[in-house]
Amino acid sequence: MLQVAVEFYHKLLEDVEVAESSRRMLDEGLERAKLIFGGRRLSPYLRPHFVTEEDFARVTRICETVWSAIQKVKDAAVADPSMLDELGLTEVERELVRIDPGYRAVSPTARLDSFLTPEAFSFVELNGESPAGIAYADAAFEIFSGLPVMRRFAERYRLRAFQGRPLMLETLLEAYREYAGASAARKPSIAIVDLKGLPTQKEFELFREYFESRGHASAICSPEELEFSGGRLRCGDFEIDIVYKRLLVNEYLPVMREHPALLEACRAGAVCLVNNFRSKMIHKKALFAVLTDDRHAGLFNAEEREAVRRHVPWSRMVREGRTVKDGETIDLLDYIRENSGRLVLKPNDDYGGHGIYIGWNSDAAAWDEALGVALASGDYLVQERVKTARETFPALADDGSVVFAEQLVDLDPLLFNGRVGSAFTRLSSTELANVSSGGGMVPTFIIGEKS
Repeated sequence: MLQVAVEFYHKLLEDVEVAESSRRMLDEGLERAKLIFGGRRLSPYLRPHFVTEEDFARVTRICETVWSAIQKVKDAAVADPSMLDELGLTEVERELVRIDPGYRAVSPTARLDSFLTPEAFSFVELNGESPAGIAYADAAFEIFSGLPVMRRFAERYRLRAFQGRPLMLETLLEAYREYAGASAARKPSIAIVDLKGLPTQKEFELFREYFESRGHASAICSPEELEFSGGRLRCGDFEIDIVYKRLLVNEYLPVMREHPALLEACRAGAVCLVNNFRSKMIHKKALFAVLTDDRHAGLFNAEEREAVRRHVPWSRMVREGRTVKDGETIDLLDYIRENSGRLVLKPNDDYGGHGIYIGWNSDAAAWDEALGVALASGDYLVQERVKTARETFPALADDGSVVFAEQLVDLDPLLFNGRVGSAFTRLSSTELANVSSGGGMVPTFIIGEKS
């Protein structure tokens, strides 16, 4: 059904009037809704990503099962410092992790990046610290739903879109109610905190507008604008109850001593931080090494173990020594050297596609050099290649024309307190489906046959 639906959509674009009016409306909508990332269109495509109801029900079940296993890794790491060694936390990160956020969830909001093909569904990594794209996806749903080509498409197919901002607000409020208890304010104020001048600024504005529309005083603040005094965290005269933390720990650490107000407020239990500093534990890519190592299988129940086995790629921290793969003991470095065509090297703690070495795109010399970089760093992960998804999409060229091009398709389910509530899709013509490294995004619509 899915292939037939895509072909029908592309056939509709053969009508010049439908295609041109849709392209014009898309451009106007992106500009009006602030869907601009670093000065360029965030969604330079004229078709959303379609997933069937049956496939998305399966994706949801798998994501939530794997998330249950991830929560257990967090619980083990809180109880046993040796798990923090395996995750690769630094000493200063451990100090942050020791701060009790006042609520149980390790990452109330998270994003699992994955590939969905007819044969497999595989995760490649987790953004458990500060997932972007939730508000962008909402705005994109609204724009695409109104396109003439989508209205024609909806005459034949049933469409279901998502709304992530209401779920994000409820997630913030749920954490806050657990944190504040009986003293919780009826309409707590919300500060969206990140560094200044980032390309995600437009998404912060979308969130602020939504929070304010629901009666919550909101502000966008940077660490240097925060002040902690008299038991309250403030941004100027704005008193803060909830910090919606878009600031990554890696970005906060270089300025933390100079601008410590956020840290001081969290240590004093004077503000509800979402996601909290403990999310750093599962944001490390080494999480996948823990999940796929049989030494930790006892943490999980049978359903979780099976979900990890089938959907999480075998991963290990790059170290000298022996490990187990597919039931056999191997020398890890020898295995990495001899199997470049099926492996990728990733820094344990970076984002935006930085520092990634793709084995099947490297010759022997380049791969050996990459392994040397990984070993010298001491904080790299090796991960087994997964089956990627590719589809043809109508892409908008710089001159406004529509060009059909094959794209890598990265499906990104969004979890709110461990439940899948939204999703979007990142597209790229390269091996890295990452908006920061030049890719784009489209909304993910769930489709079904009309009865």
